[in-house]
Amino acid sequence: MIVDVRATGLSTARRDDRSALFARAFLIRAFEQRLLKLFAEDKLFGTVHTCIGQEFSGIAVAAHLEPGDRIFSNHRCHGHYLARTGDADGLMAEIMGRTSGICGGRGGSQHICAGGVFSNGIQGGIMPVAAGLALAQQLAATRSIVVAFIGDGTLGEGVLYETLNLVSKWKIPLVTVLENNGYSQSTSSAQTLAGDIILRPESFGLRAYRGNTWDPEALVSLVGDVIGRVRDERSPAFVCIDTYRLMAHSRGDDDRPESERRHHWEIDPLSRFAADHPDEAASMQSAAETEVSRAVDKALAAEFSSIPPHEIPCSRELIWQRTVIDGQERVGARIYKSLRAHLENDTRAFLLGEDIEAPYGGAFKITRELSSLFPTRVRNTPVSEAAIVGVATGLAMAGFHPVCEIMFGDFLALAADQIINHAAKFQWIYNGQVQVPLVIRTPMGGRRGYGPTHSQSLEKHFLGIPGTRVLALHHRYDPCLVYQRVFATIDRPTIVIENKALYGETIGGCPSAGFWCEHTVEDVPTTRIRSAATPDITVVCYGGMLVEAEKALERLFDEQEIVAEIVCPQQIYPLAIDPILESLKASRRLLVVEEGQIFCGFGAELVAAIYEASDGMPFQMRRHAAAPHPIPASRPAETESLPNRDSIFRECVRMVTSD
Repeated sequence: MIVDVRATGLSTARRDDRSALFARAFLIRAFEQRLLKLFAEDKLFGTVHTCIGQEFSGIAVAAHLEPGDRIFSNHRCHGHYLARTGDADGLMAEIMGRTSGICGGRGGSQHICAGGVFSNGIQGGIMPVAAGLALAQQLAATRSIVVAFIGDGTLGEGVLYETLNLVSKWKIPLVTVLENNGYSQSTSSAQTLAGDIILRPESFGLRAYRGNTWDPEALVSLVGDVIGRVRDERSPAFVCIDTYRLMAHSRGDDDRPESERRHHWEIDPLSRFAADHPDEAASMQSAAETEVSRAVDKALAAEFSSIPPHEIPCSRELIWQRTVIDGQERVGARIYKSLRAHLENDTRAFLLGEDIEAPYGGAFKITRELSSLFPTRVRNTPVSEAAIVGVATGLAMAGFHPVCEIMFGDFLALAADQIINHAAKFQWIYNGQVQVPLVIRTPMGGRRGYGPTHSQSLEKHFLGIPGTRVLALHHRYDPCLVYQRVFATIDRPTIVIENKALYGETIGGCPSAGFWCEHTVEDVPTTRIRSAATPDITVVCYGGMLVEAEKALERLFDEQEIVAEIVCPQQIYPLAIDPILESLKASRRLLVVEEGQIFCGFGAELVAAIYEASDGMPFQMRRHAAAPHPIPASRPAETESLPNRDSIFRECVRMVTSD
């Protein structure tokens, strides 16, 4: 259904409602105009995106929100925040980079979090996050809703359509508000958008409505009807608000025709109001400017935001323990049990991913029958990796403990923006006001013959993202124990790499007579495979590479009488190098083996970290990784392309005998 509301004028507006609307609009405009002046005075940083001309879209929404409702916005977020909260003091201080700002000056103009309003600077990226928070409200059986503001430029982003499809199928109480100002930065939407905008949401079965900011009364009434229906029916809706940005996209980049801009200044509702009610408008304008000036003065009196010194990790005392691991079950079965226990023990646990419901139970059957046991908290999703991670992020922000399954690790690339620019950043840029206890688990690696796009080891692209953690499970330590500790302590987005070749491996045990396994005593232990003899070489690997390294260890001892010691961390970011250094100081030789590409990989970082931590001690260090081409589907060629028992054996022999 499409509802098109045309401009009808303000003559029927009640005076008190009209005054409140316009007073808030004058405040927003005065705030934005002062920002532009502050830039000219060199008192702001970076850039700013004002909403001058678009004030009534945020006002129309805020007029109908209740305390439990939430707003998600984008880079042009000031008006939405002020319409909802009226907090000029906190927002001004934030944009000016002061400690009294709503995020302590960390987020600045585009990244705000206060009063139930969240914003981020990536086009479209907030959509699945908003859907996830709205899903949390649905699961909690509240009457609250979420509103997500987007611009017409966002109509070019695929994650928007992933989200519209999902909210329609799941009947999530999300109101998507499109502020259609006709331009994506400097490019007219006539040049970039095909078809009728309003038909896009309708194709997903969403109710679609249309209004404009040139008739504030009609817009407020329309939005009120939409929000009321979404609140009562617990189903989504889409509102297109035609509007016009009177000023530049940011500070001064405006190439639009002068005649076009002049026309919109003439029909601007604040300009018309000032012409029709000059005394009332002057009073509102004066009050707004006084409030904004006071906010500027308060911000200038506060300190600039500063960052505490980076803490350099100190060496720690290592406690190794020969933990006895029951070797009767396989890795896949133990991961299944950990997920089942998570759902049984935590009513906030939620699993989502592609094809994870029964009877299929995931591509590797890890979630078999869990949807039958927990039908409301284990859900199949569309093939939409970005939406999966974004929705889970929103759930996590609302206090749920979601676990995403990405069917193949190769597909993590499709969710990279949600991980890097959203989930990973929120806790820091919002100054600790939210946490994102999100687990993303995915099978990674080759040796199954799946070819170039289903066999890669891409984890190196997700190492080093501030605010995250990356784990790589292996078969010598019970993955169920790892997941238990993760679920009990998680405070940040955590990616868990499950090498697909390990699912059938039996946990526990030890590779060869004369060697034993031991593990550091910590939540996510590092494993060491050693003998009583002083090692000739230290082999560092993680995840599925442990299987091949163990085979090489046995052959080295049997054929060459070379004693290798394997160190296998399960937390590969942030990485604690102490267990590796301890072994290396005895062996003096290090071979780092990884299944991914060598350049800028885990091994490169580890070698650099060891060099820095050891003050340049004369260790012999080498890296060994996959061949520099995509993974072939041919099994013999795949084996040759990846590090394996024989290649690890050869590298170790060369290093030990080259002295």
